[in-house]
Amino acid sequence: MRQRPGLILVLGFGGLLLLMAVAEIASLLLLNTLRQSDAQLQARFLVRNRTLEQIRSNIYLSGTYVRDSLLAPEPSGAKAQLASVEGLRRDTEAAIDSYARSIDSQEAAPFRALRAEIDAYWKVLDRTFAWSAEERNKYRYAFLYQELMPRRTTMLQIADRIEALNEESLKRGDERLGAVFERLQLGLVAMITITLLGGAALAGLTIFHILRLEGEARRRLEESVQAQASLQELSAKLVRAQEEERRRVSRELHDEVGQAFSAVLMESENLLDLEPAREVRPHLEAIRGLAEKGMNEIRNMALLLRPSMLDDFGLVPALDWQARETAKRTGMRVEVSSEVADELPEEHKTCIYRVVQEALNNCARHAQATTVQVAVQSQTGQILLSVQDDGSGFDQARIRGLGLLGMEERVRHLGGTFEIDSRPGRGTLLQVKLPLAAWNGDRRNGTSPHPAG
Repeated sequence: MRQRPGLILVLGFGGLLLLMAVAEIASLLLLNTLRQSDAQLQARFLVRNRTLEQIRSNIYLSGTYVRDSLLAPEPSGAKAQLASVEGLRRDTEAAIDSYARSIDSQEAAPFRALRAEIDAYWKVLDRTFAWSAEERNKYRYAFLYQELMPRRTTMLQIADRIEALNEESLKRGDERLGAVFERLQLGLVAMITITLLGGAALAGLTIFHILRLEGEARRRLEESVQAQASLQELSAKLVRAQEEERRRVSRELHDEVGQAFSAVLMESENLLDLEPAREVRPHLEAIRGLAEKGMNEIRNMALLLRPSMLDDFGLVPALDWQARETAKRTGMRVEVSSEVADELPEEHKTCIYRVVQEALNNCARHAQATTVQVAVQSQTGQILLSVQDDGSGFDQARIRGLGLLGMEERVRHLGGTFEIDSRPGRGTLLQVKLPLAAWNGDRRNGTSPHPAG
């Protein structure tokens, strides 16, 4: 869980979205079911109502046609009316069969009564079709007012009752739809409640986990910052210890070993002044040469380790000596321009000297430069150092040696900035900015800006 925060977030918010999607889909399905049920109920009511209207209309028209046929003065007119009645009879039977397929249990008894009355009605009408002209003239009025009209009225009343039942069926369907709608409302409320509670739980768990991850990340960041500060302080202590050791070794070489070689040289010269024997003189001259060579080597080693002039005379003479020695050793032309005060903190002088020393070594060993310009300037609250050569340059993205890292580490420990601008074939420009504000304030207060090593 601690190693997969992305998975936790995906599961949390994905679960919330899934709950919302399920609630939405369920609501849409319920609404669609409700809409379909309402449409089916309305369609069923309209079809049944039209069928009843057709039955009533056919019964009414059949009575009219029979009346007209009985009152027709000519037999041919009566036959035409009777043919129309046969057509209405077929339509009525088809409508009754269609309606029978959709009746409810409450409509079964009234519908059977209606069907029986209609069958009896058609049988009565069939009897009139067989009458002769004399029988039609004799019985027609009695038939019309005693049988036809009452039967037609009875059938229409039954049809009205069935229509009322149909309306009650529609009402019951509406009530069922209302119950479904109420269940839908309850379901929606339940789903919304579950979604809100689930979403709140998921959001709470996600927020809790994010806060825990944030706290852990903050703790790790603080540990990293503390570790980095400890490493920087350790690096600074190592640099100071290295400089102190170099200073000590340089002093030992100069004072002890250098003095010993100087004494040997003086003694050999004293012996040579005494006109020694011919066979002894070459050995004394060899001893003097070895002493001179050893004294020069010791002097050079002491200067390379820690030039005494950096401590005795300051930064500018040490840089000038470094430029002369580099030019003498490599043949490069090294120009030093300085506008800096003599009173600089020890670590600033050492940092600038070591940066220039490493930069000149890089120019000689890697850049094949012919000219190097070193500039040290003092501005308000800071020291500016730039080293520019006309060498081959390098790709900063691919080359980053230990020498550059060491220079950058020295500069950043003093709170400065270290920048390099170099491209293959266009030389290299190194720029360093060291702040002096903290040192100036500490010097006024009589303290050191950095803890002792």
